[in-house]
Amino acid sequence: MVTPLNCVRRFATRLEERPSDYDALLEQTGDRDIVLLGEASHGTAEFYLMRGEITQRLIEEKGFEAVLVEADWPDALRLNRYIRDASQDSLMEAFDDFQRFPRWMWRNNDVRDFIADLYEHNVARPSAAQVGFYGLDLYSLHRSAEAVIGYLSRVDPEQAELARQGYACLDHHGDPFHYGRDAAFGLSKSCEEASIRLLCDLLAKAEGYLAHDGRPASDEQFFAEQNARVVVNAEAYYRAMFRTRVDTWNLRDEHMADTLAELHYYLRSQGGRGRIVVWAHNSHLGDARGTEMGWVHHQHNVGQLVRQRFGPQRVLLVGFTTHTGYVSAARDWDAPVEHRWVRPSCEDSYERLFHASGLDRFYLPLEATHADPLRARLLERAIGVIYRPDTERVSHYFQASLPTQFDAIFHLDETTAVEPFDRHEIWQREDVPETYPFGI
Repeated sequence: MVTPLNCVRRFATRLEERPSDYDALLEQTGDRDIVLLGEASHGTAEFYLMRGEITQRLIEEKGFEAVLVEADWPDALRLNRYIRDASQDSLMEAFDDFQRFPRWMWRNNDVRDFIADLYEHNVARPSAAQVGFYGLDLYSLHRSAEAVIGYLSRVDPEQAELARQGYACLDHHGDPFHYGRDAAFGLSKSCEEASIRLLCDLLAKAEGYLAHDGRPASDEQFFAEQNARVVVNAEAYYRAMFRTRVDTWNLRDEHMADTLAELHYYLRSQGGRGRIVVWAHNSHLGDARGTEMGWVHHQHNVGQLVRQRFGPQRVLLVGFTTHTGYVSAARDWDAPVEHRWVRPSCEDSYERLFHASGLDRFYLPLEATHADPLRARLLERAIGVIYRPDTERVSHYFQASLPTQFDAIFHLDETTAVEPFDRHEIWQREDVPETYPFGI
């Protein structure tokens, strides 16, 4: 009988910090159109660096055309414009729209270097052959509404005025949270009907707006349509926060999966193959049917929805895990980013199993039957933008069956914190408590 530990030791490939570390992943990718690259935390430097290196190879060797990340559409779009034409912004200025917590997710040195590499890739290529950079998320309610109005002001001033009137019910709410609360409880007018109508109008009038041929005009129309979709879905999301029977997790991941699909089909409409690399947290990209998210909470996520929509043969789900090290994370929502120590993983977790293998850093494919010994449910750790080690078992662990959740996994036994642009005095490397593991 092959034990889980023997399975890891036999079939994992140790990483040597060479380009060849990713050969097995590229071979496993084959002709798939969508590769989803996860992360076990939003603040681990190695996850950003490795995803950047993998993405560069997928672009150069497999013809991938776009990078889609867990960020708001208008914020990422400024980076997209930089890597296609740096005439308006410097590299650092292109990050200026990332002002919402947690800024360090994208305003960090590893993402800066990756964006610089994308620019270098694009600079010698015509527009149709350039790689794009886009955002998956839906939090940009007001900024997306402003972007729709801005686009219409250039192509259809009369429709722009209708958009101003339609989105006016958002204007007196500086915070989308307050809008959702007031609209849900009938304290102010809902923008639901207006936002849907404006999206429908934008789609219906697209042919007229595209009287000028060319990829740039088509891109701007598509960008505006996606901003209008963000307004529709964000408006519903913020209202749903105050309705106990609606699962906002599902709404958010449905929006992200739809954004991926819309981008895929748009790239194909422009003559491409629609090949996209996605960067987001493991909890979004690992198939929810392989975790207690699906078993207990009846939630779905991007990984599940994309597998169902495109078929597993066209999608590769890749997770990243770590045993210990450091992470950039806050103690509470909207709190400053700190340089936190990550406690060694819990017993009965995949991370502890991987640590016990003695391989340190490795790649493990999970699609073949050799991964069957790993199907028994174990704990898996997820650190988001907040890290609470004092309640780690409850706050950061969930049950999972890894081969159902992912097609492959990268494990790094010890990792380091991503370095944010906006460091405060509080961002100092946290000492390991002298009493660990005996003290609390």
